Amino acid sequence: MTLHIDSLAKRYGDTAVFSNVHLQVKAGEFVAIVGESGVGKSTLLNCMAGLDGWSTGTVRVGDADLGGMNAEQLALWRRQAVGFVFQAFHVLPHLDVAQNVGLPLMLLATPKAQIHQRVAHMLEAVGLGGMGERLPQQLSGGQLQRVAIARALVHRPPLVLADEPTGNLDPSTAARIMDTLVAQTREHGSAMVLVTHSQAAAARADRVLHLTATGIA
Repeated sequence: MTLHIDSLAKRYGDTAVFSNVHLQVKAGEFVAIVGESGVGKSTLLNCMAGLDGWSTGTVRVGDADLGGMNAEQLALWRRQAVGFVFQAFHVLPHLDVAQNVGLPLMLLATPKAQIHQRVAHMLEAVGLGGMGERLPQQLSGGQLQRVAIARALVHRPPLVLADEPTGNLDPSTAARIMDTLVAQTREHGSAMVLVTHSQAAAARADRVLHLTATGIA
């Protein structure tokens, strides 16, 4: 499934955040987006997920035209098609690790036996095998980010979006997180877009693009 962005612009009143953004990311491709602080990298990522609106242009993922969907349609599409990895983890503190990871499958009404199997597989894949019953407060920052990655990928979404996923981590933990993220998205042939300030993280991408107020290149 390919991500197509054409002539995208985002404005707040008369102030342009970015404009004239053209981007195509194919299935199995990993693209990193870098740029100055405040240029709208996270906002652009949110537009790709249908979490934020835009002023002009189009965002399409496969056959889905995000601009033509209402909020309910976007939520249902996002549930199936998108895996989002946040810098701040957004792991739910009252759920254990396995429940956090299995949440996307539960929302998709996946049979319980299949949820158990897929969650166990993902926890092993991200190096958290045997930790399913732990609560988030019992984990380190690097482990929490691996939970977030497992949750984003457990339903095998065609589009993976990652917003500064290594920003809160030390360099060696950050490298392991990127290893996990790249390996898992490659395994499932997902298109991945990473927003980052980290040169090390960006260097792992197939392409590195620079976002400015006037476009992306």
